[in-house]
Amino acid sequence: MRVAVSGSSGLIGTALIQALRARGDEVLRLVRRPAGAPDEQTWDPRAGQAPVEALAEVDGLVHLAGAGIGDQRWTPQRKQEIRDSRVQGTSTLAAALAAVGSSGRAKPPVFVSGSAIGYYGDRGEEELDETSPPGTGFLAEVCQAWEAATAPAAEAGARVVLLRTGVVLSARGGALARQLPLFRLGLGGTLGDGRQWLSWITLRDEVHAILACLDRPELEGPVNLTAPTPVRNAEFTQALGRVLKRPARLGVPRGALRLALGGQLTDEALLASQRVLPRRLVEAGFAFQDPTLEGALATALAD
Repeated sequence: MRVAVSGSSGLIGTALIQALRARGDEVLRLVRRPAGAPDEQTWDPRAGQAPVEALAEVDGLVHLAGAGIGDQRWTPQRKQEIRDSRVQGTSTLAAALAAVGSSGRAKPPVFVSGSAIGYYGDRGEEELDETSPPGTGFLAEVCQAWEAATAPAAEAGARVVLLRTGVVLSARGGALARQLPLFRLGLGGTLGDGRQWLSWITLRDEVHAILACLDRPELEGPVNLTAPTPVRNAEFTQALGRVLKRPARLGVPRGALRLALGGQLTDEALLASQRVLPRRLVEAGFAFQDPTLEGALATALAD
């Protein structure tokens, strides 16, 4: 296959490109700076510009670009950036694929577009799968707009897959990498009361799931990229402490998190309870390499 990838320098994008090339696929990286290599094409999501001619030559497009959710306080400006980076970029690429579809090509490339389990909002004890309705709050609204922005590609005949990704476990980046320094010092602990559900996936299962979404025609629409065994935050904390052989008995109260990071980021990202199950992947026969938490953490720490 020839596959275009946006967000190719991020944690998931970097690993995905390695996996694509390892299996013999050709990769076209979409970059927002001037292209400086034969495998790069420039695009400008803010200006609504994408390389339609280059996209007409690919079999699939994996769209992973977007501003980080948890690395800054949610000021009004940051929230706008989070939303715009997802909706504008997705709209630009969806319009480009629609143009490919109207150019005489039989069918546009498959469009595998990023999303997140933030779509479901804070849902307490409820078990959630791809048929569950959206939640409420800023992240849920962003995810709904993000997914809706793929519509022009679907209307043009593209198979569109929406990657509702959970917390990706890797020592190279993301939430786990930010936690590791404190846990290694024996200063790790639960967030809030620790009862909130955490839906996670290892980086290698995330990548293999994206490849499955590219390859399998039966996968279309929303697909939850989470392991089949979500855990409570307290369980995650204790498992990480065991894997690192360090105590993890401390805790950070909700009030302290809200003071340090802001109330909305704390409530919607850090303490939201999301018990998400990967029903579509399981039905498609996807084999998780890391289905249980302690083995997954060992895998992640070996990244």
